[in-house]
Amino acid sequence: MRTRISEHVLRFAFPAGTSRGVYTTHRTWRVELQGEDGRVGVGECAPLPDLSCDALPPHLYRAKLEEACAQLARTGEIPYGELRDHPSILMGLETAVQHLRAGSWQLWDTPFSRGEEGIRINGLVWMGDFPTMLQRLEDKLAAGFRCIKIKIGAIGWERELELLRRIRERYSPQEVELRVDANGAFSPQDAPARLEQLAAFGIHSIEQPIRAGQWSDMAEICRVSPVPVALDEELIGVNAPARKEELLDAIRPRYIILKPTLHGGFCGAAEWMRLADARGIKYWVTSALESNIGLNAIAQWCAARRHGMPQGLGTGQIYTNNVVPFPLSIRGERLWFDPAAARPCTDLNAFLEEWNGPAPAITVHTSGSTGMPKPMLARKEAMVASARMTCRFLGLREGDTALLCLPLRFIAGKMMAVRAQVAGLRLIPCEPCGHPLRGLREPPHFAAMVPLQVYNSLQVPEEAALLRGIRHLIIGGGAVDAALAAQLKDFPNAVWSTYGMTETLSHIALRRLSGPQADEWYTPFGGVELSLNAQGCLVVTAPHIGCRALATHDIAEMDEHGRFRILGRSDNTINSGGIKIQAEQVEDTLRRHGLAEVHITAAPDAKFGECVVLLTTADEAEAARICRAHLPAYSAPRRIIRVPALPLTPTGKPDRARGREIARCGKNP
Repeated sequence: MRTRISEHVLRFAFPAGTSRGVYTTHRTWRVELQGEDGRVGVGECAPLPDLSCDALPPHLYRAKLEEACAQLARTGEIPYGELRDHPSILMGLETAVQHLRAGSWQLWDTPFSRGEEGIRINGLVWMGDFPTMLQRLEDKLAAGFRCIKIKIGAIGWERELELLRRIRERYSPQEVELRVDANGAFSPQDAPARLEQLAAFGIHSIEQPIRAGQWSDMAEICRVSPVPVALDEELIGVNAPARKEELLDAIRPRYIILKPTLHGGFCGAAEWMRLADARGIKYWVTSALESNIGLNAIAQWCAARRHGMPQGLGTGQIYTNNVVPFPLSIRGERLWFDPAAARPCTDLNAFLEEWNGPAPAITVHTSGSTGMPKPMLARKEAMVASARMTCRFLGLREGDTALLCLPLRFIAGKMMAVRAQVAGLRLIPCEPCGHPLRGLREPPHFAAMVPLQVYNSLQVPEEAALLRGIRHLIIGGGAVDAALAAQLKDFPNAVWSTYGMTETLSHIALRRLSGPQADEWYTPFGGVELSLNAQGCLVVTAPHIGCRALATHDIAEMDEHGRFRILGRSDNTINSGGIKIQAEQVEDTLRRHGLAEVHITAAPDAKFGECVVLLTTADEAEAARICRAHLPAYSAPRRIIRVPALPLTPTGKPDRARGREIARCGKNP
C-alpha cells in the first residue's frame, strides 16, 4: 500500500463565530492510500485549533500523521493504540481505509447510501450580530427545518433571548425543536438562572453550558437544570475507556454529542455509544467543520447505525473551496446521498487541486485526431470566460446537476468541471465509458457527450429514457451523422451539436438538433467573430478566451447572419487523380445508406497519388455493394478493409492518423 499526504486550507464562506473566536480558515490534511490493485482511498484529518486534543503545530501534526501512515502502509493495519490521543488522525485513516475497501464514496451499504432515505438534520444558526443571526434563522425556517440549533455567547444574553422569543411567537415546541449551543459560555454561578430563562421557551437541550473540565459543577447543573444538558467539549481528550466511564458516571448527562474528529474517530465514537447505551444516555452525531470528505464519512457511518434524532450534519456549504463535486445534498431538512454521483472518477480531485492552485494556467492536451495529442497551456481566466458563455447561453442555474463523463485529460472534461465551479452546478462524475447513464436513477439537467456515447445510450431503453430527460445535452468531439441526428430530432428537450477545439477552450458555437428549431447551421456565442481565409477554412477571433485570428482546418461556408456550417477538414481532403474528395462527406453518404460504422481515409497510390480506402466493421461484400450503388466512381473506395473496431482517439473522435496507418499497411498495425 502506498500513502500520500497533502495539506489543504479550507476557506469559510463567512466568518464562523464560536465562543472561542471566529474561524475564517481551517487547515486540514488529506490522506490518500493506493492499493496494489490501483484502487484509491481518501480520508481527511481536520483538527480544530484551540479545541481538538491533537491540534498540534502544523509541522508536528504532519510528522505524527506521516508516522501513522508509514505504519499503516507497512502493516496494513491502523495503529489504534498509538493514535487513541489523536482522534482526527484516526478518523482520517479510518475514512481512507473504508473508501479503499468500498471503491467509491458509497462507504457503507445502507438505505441512505442507496439514495432511498435521507438523514434528518438540524438547521444551524451561526453566531453573528443580531440582524445576521435573525436572517440566518429565517432562512433555515423557510427552507423547511423543524429542528434549529442556535449558537449563543456572542451578541449578549438579552439579544439571544430575543431570537428565541421570536421563534416561539410563531412556532410551538411541537412545531419547531430548539437546541442551544453555549460552547461553555456560562459560568457555574450564572448557569442556573439562565437555564431557568431558557426553559420558558421549551428548549430541547443545551450543549455544554459551562466550560469543560468542571465535572462536579457540571454534574450539579445536569441534576437540577430544567433544560436537558448535552455534553460536547466535555468529551474532548477523554480517550481511555475507563476515563470515559468515569466521566459519564460522575456527570450523568441526558445527552452526549459525538464528533468522530474530536472524540476518538469512528472507533472512539462507537465506544462512547456503547457506554452511553449501558447508562440510558441518548446521543446524536455531528460534524466538526470537516470538508465534504469528512462530512460524507460521518453521515455514512451515522446512517449505518441509527439516526432517529436530527443529526448535526448540515455543514457542507460553509466553505468556498470545499471538495466538489460530492454526492451530498440538502433537500428540506434532510441530508441525501446520490449513489450515482458516488461513482469513481479518479482524475477529478487532481484536476480540482490544480484548478484551485495558485498557477494562472493549466496544461491541456489536444485530442490527437490528426496526430499525437499535444500539450498546451490554457489560462484559467479564459476558461472561466468560456464556461460563462455556455452557462449563459443554456440558462444553467445554481444547483443544476451536470454529468461529467468525458476524460479530464482533455479540454471537454476539464471545461465541464470548470462550468460546475463557475455556475454552482452539482457535478455527477463517472469514469469515461461508452454507457455514461448506466446506473443513474434520474437524468441530469446538463450533460456533454461524444456521438458514440449518445449512440450507445440510445440502444438501451432505460438509458434512452434518461437521455431524453436531459434538459440540455451537448454533443461534441466528432460529427453528428444524419442517422443519429434523425433519432434526436423528436427529443422533448434541447440537444445541441457543438463546434470548438482545444485551442478555443471547448465550443464557441452550437446548432440545435432537436425540436422545430433543429438546424444545419451553427450560431456563434456573443463576442466570437468568424471569417473564412483563402482556403475556405474558418478563422476564429475571440480575445476573451485567448483566440486571435485562429485559423482552423475546418472548411466552412457562412450565411449573411454570421452563422456557418462545416463541409469537412482540409487535412481530411483526399487528392485522388487531381479530384479533391472530402472524407466526411463520403462517410455521411455511406451512413445514410446503411453502413453504420465507416472510416474513410487514404493510402499512397502510384497512379492517382492517393486512393480512397474504407475501414468498416461490416462485411466487405455488403460494403462494396453499398459503395457501388451510392457513390460516384471518383470517390468510391478502391480498397475496403474490415476492422474489429474503428480507430478512435481517447475522446471518441475518429483517429485519422491511425486510420491512414491501417490503410497504408492494409491491416490493423
